[in-house]
Amino acid sequence: MSQVVTQFFILSRMSLFTASLNSGSNGNCYYVGNHHEAVLIDAGISCRETELRMNRLNLSMKKVKAIFISHEHSDHVKGVAGISKKYKLPVYVTPNTVQHRGLRVKQHLIFPFKAHEPIAIGQLTITGFPKFHDANDPHSFIVANETVKVGVFTDLGVACDNVVHHFKQCHAAFLEANYDDHMLETGPYPLHLKNRIRGDKGHLSNEQALELFRKHRPPFMSHLFLSHLSKENNSPVLVERLFKSMAGDTNIVIASRYRETKVYPIHEQPVVQEVQLSLFGV
Repeated sequence: MSQVVTQFFILSRMSLFTASLNSGSNGNCYYVGNHHEAVLIDAGISCRETELRMNRLNLSMKKVKAIFISHEHSDHVKGVAGISKKYKLPVYVTPNTVQHRGLRVKQHLIFPFKAHEPIAIGQLTITGFPKFHDANDPHSFIVANETVKVGVFTDLGVACDNVVHHFKQCHAAFLEANYDDHMLETGPYPLHLKNRIRGDKGHLSNEQALELFRKHRPPFMSHLFLSHLSKENNSPVLVERLFKSMAGDTNIVIASRYRETKVYPIHEQPVVQEVQLSLFGV
């Protein structure tokens, strides 16, 4: 019995916990952490709304140790000043992004990061890498501990080599599935906006995201959070059905533009298997 209890403890200690607080053009904010510390990837909803959603999930803002900013668009940064000021949180952002956006964050709380250089936040390691999007210096992120990696891959014009490389390593990922091709083509947007969205610095379609998932999903990916769905050009039911048909053992979760998801524990698969074997005395 003691052996089994110990192995469950190891599993819990090595897990990451993640949730989408909001995902869409009205605001983006993703929580990733362990038992002791956490980070927010983007802060595109107000401080008050961030607190409300975290409280509903029984997540403590005291665990949040930093905010990482992917790019300067308002749906990713409009809450950053208020959250950083209230909780005295460091904001990690590239110098080029700061230059092109007045974040109104206290200077001593702004910390620059460089692509591909890991940053340690307690027992977490956060690594940013460039992506294709119509922003000044856009980055995606990997949040990791010693054994588990969670990726945030949204606002992508294309699934570039950087995205593919990191996606292959993720135990869980937030992946943009912004629009359905037919809904965008026949929808009300003007042509110039349609072309921006489907251009190589715009957003990923359902089919583009599915191709990345189908070709490059690692066998140990337990959760895929379909993110940044367009209100006008996509359907949660449609995209969930599309991905579930290809999902296998991967859990498909829709990251809503209206409310938070639940908190999901993300484990390293071999540890889970070891615990299961011990339970059956193998």
